[in-house]
Amino acid sequence: MLESGESIVPQGELFSSPDVEAARAFFAQKSRALIDKRMTVREAVSRFVHDGAYFASGGFGGVRISTAVLHEIVRQRKTRLGLSGHTATHDFQILVAGKCIDRCDIAYVVGLERRGLSPNARRYLESGAVRMTEWSNATLGWRYKAAAMGLPFLPARSVLGTDVFRYSAAKEMTCPFTGQKLLAIPALFPDVGVIHVHRADQYGNSQVDGIDIADHDMARACKRLIVTTERIVSTEEIRANPSRTSIPYWLVDAVCEVRYGSYPGNMPYEYYSDEDHLAEWLEVEKDEAGLQAFLDKYIFGTRDFQEYLELKGGETRMGELGEMEPLKR
Repeated sequence: MLESGESIVPQGELFSSPDVEAARAFFAQKSRALIDKRMTVREAVSRFVHDGAYFASGGFGGVRISTAVLHEIVRQRKTRLGLSGHTATHDFQILVAGKCIDRCDIAYVVGLERRGLSPNARRYLESGAVRMTEWSNATLGWRYKAAAMGLPFLPARSVLGTDVFRYSAAKEMTCPFTGQKLLAIPALFPDVGVIHVHRADQYGNSQVDGIDIADHDMARACKRLIVTTERIVSTEEIRANPSRTSIPYWLVDAVCEVRYGSYPGNMPYEYYSDEDHLAEWLEVEKDEAGLQAFLDKYIFGTRDFQEYLELKGGETRMGELGEMEPLKR
């Protein structure tokens, strides 16, 4: 915390422009036609995730992440990506293993919650391979919200007077009504994001069961959005419960059906996380040669996510994890 009278000049780099007018110009030219957006994960990554792009990953920690797209980014050897580290745990671990990112807005990375720290992610950050700017989970989530609202920033009080503010790219401001000190949190418009959902139709109308964390705002902030889904359903089924459709079709650029697509993460109401496989990741990361052999087997040596899943037990293992999911209906 600050000593009395001390002021902070933030040292963080702003990796993505909060220019609302530029973002509006981009969104204005996106098609809103009701067209079939189904494609493979390989095609979606090839078309929308470009070297040097700023990438956002939905879900939270090891819950409802799009492992299939993350693997494919590594498999296609995408490089120089920026990343929004909004509680990115296994997703961060995967992208760092592939040396895909060189800059990161960090709220929570490296740690896999109670499972421990990722040895490789820690090595990668300490090597200087990644430029870092710090945020709290709240302020990074509010950056999506500002973008979703079409505002260049949102005012807040959070993290004022802390080292998070010191290493952020936020700015102090004075409230025009009260004269009080506030924080201006810049909007974040990722070039491309991915969100894994429970169901979607062929056009991209998507529904999430349970808490969507920051995905409602993230979907509206991303210039391009890939949706992976446990299952593709009819538009009639989506329209039967319209209030559950948190991501409407006009936000979506690609729809990829990937059953068990969050594995080894948890998919609420569907299957529990594979703690044995996550522990395997942490163990092999202790040795760089061991990690490379692991990646060669599970990512570079597989054609797609389904082939990877078969190596980890396929339907038999997923049936076991389904039985372990405490929220399973």
